[in-house]
Amino acid sequence: MRKVLLMRKPLSSLSLLLALLGAFSLAPAQSEKATVERAWITILSTTDLHGNILPVDYYTNKPDARGLAKVATLIRQARRENPAGTLLFDSGDTIQGTPLEYFHNKKNNAPPDPMMLAMNALRFDALAVGNHEYNFGLGVLEKARREASFPWLSANTYRVGTNDTYYQPYVVKELNGVRVGLVGLTTPGVPFWENRENFAGLEFREPVAEARKWVGVLREKERVDLVVVAMHMGLEEDLRTGEASPGQVTNENVAARLAREVPGVDLILMGHTHREVPSLSINGVLLTQANFWGRQLARADVYLERGEGGRWRVAAKSARTVAVGEATETDAEIARLVEPYDRETQGWLARVIGESAAELTAADARFRDTAILDLIQRVQLDAGRADVSLVASFNPQARLPRGAVTVRDIAGLYIYENTLVVLEVTGRQLKDALEHSAKYFRAYEAGRTPAELVDEKIPAYNFDIAEGVTYDLDLTKPHGARVQNLRFRGQPLDPARKLKLATNNYRVNGGGGYTMFKGAPEVYRSSTEIRELIIDWVERNRRVPAEPTNNWRLLTN
Repeated sequence: MRKVLLMRKPLSSLSLLLALLGAFSLAPAQSEKATVERAWITILSTTDLHGNILPVDYYTNKPDARGLAKVATLIRQARRENPAGTLLFDSGDTIQGTPLEYFHNKKNNAPPDPMMLAMNALRFDALAVGNHEYNFGLGVLEKARREASFPWLSANTYRVGTNDTYYQPYVVKELNGVRVGLVGLTTPGVPFWENRENFAGLEFREPVAEARKWVGVLREKERVDLVVVAMHMGLEEDLRTGEASPGQVTNENVAARLAREVPGVDLILMGHTHREVPSLSINGVLLTQANFWGRQLARADVYLERGEGGRWRVAAKSARTVAVGEATETDAEIARLVEPYDRETQGWLARVIGESAAELTAADARFRDTAILDLIQRVQLDAGRADVSLVASFNPQARLPRGAVTVRDIAGLYIYENTLVVLEVTGRQLKDALEHSAKYFRAYEAGRTPAELVDEKIPAYNFDIAEGVTYDLDLTKPHGARVQNLRFRGQPLDPARKLKLATNNYRVNGGGGYTMFKGAPEVYRSSTEIRELIIDWVERNRRVPAEPTNNWRLLTN
């Protein structure tokens, strides 16, 4: 039986610190004559910051408790508690995700990357490379990497066909006489989600084997006393049942397996899954994960002893997450550094590009056809000269106001850097895609609404909706038989009929488990982000259609 301990309600920072320090200081020496030297190491971790620096939601332009400028206050507080023994790491997805980073990377990439400026000021010790670091291509990635005063790590990213790692695989830091080794790992799902040119010349190897290799180097060659893994991966299973999390590509998340199978690891700092894991123990390995967007800081405290043998051993360790709140002070230095970037971004977002005759929202876009998603469908159909389009609702808070429509409104509607791809598919492939999409809803239970039937294990951004065809999703049917009355141009869709399908590069690469498109001929590919295509369409046409086409519906009885 696997021994797993999950602390869901961790002690407060002060209580936990006092308890551990008390136990540590009262631990008896092996003999009265023996001298035991003790050390305390604090390891702080951010992850999935996604370009969030200031405490603002750029899509609503309202304050929000998030961002590195607020996390900075927690970092500085932790360093005051342990001035000589604190390390600070990040587990990836750092230079993408907000309009601020998008504007920098796509509109004005000349100044230093704002995330690197802020992280340099906070003296980060290392960053494990995430998959979203590749969204803007290797040119943007390498520029940001050069601007960092700390190493970017990825022990499982290699130059194709060689044994040369593309990034530094690990870093060793010495604090209070303790040698701490950190291995960085990147989820190998990058090729499933990214355009090939964005990672050209690179391959992403199986992470558990690579972790075993590099942890061995740290223990045997570098003679470290403490091994930490910072990984842009999270838990791959439900620890209560052992059931694998749905929708994953091969080895996308391997934190639990790594803890069980790689000897010599003391602490794992996780990321990628946007999940809070305050403190978890698997096979004696401590795991922790802050959630995302700089809403939390993960903290681990490790206490070591060294006796007559001269080697340090871990005597105690604990972890917790510390939340950013409305009352958490915004660090003045970080805010000052990014102010020019923020001002430039806000000017771009405020630009009026069109108008809408009614307020449109995405609040229930996953349960009925809506004009706001039909706007994206129309753009994809027009830009790709396609027969059919597939779109998901990425942000249920998205809205277009009645009256003036700005860049900010469209940025909030399409929050990812996806690009448009048109494939030649058959009617069968399209139906298979819609059946796969319908797995977003669990097995039918009488009296339940569609919202109550949502499978929370499946990300909502993987529920695709089609335009260019009409159809029903009958939730009373079993999975695989839910798509009913599928018609194209008024006629039942022939499974063998060829169609030009407009979708995004994430889907074409198999993202979300849409493997039915593998091998489909590519008709057209745009290098322009779909967000920019929507902005251009609205600017050209000025008026946003305010009524949905009502081409699909959910059936529950």
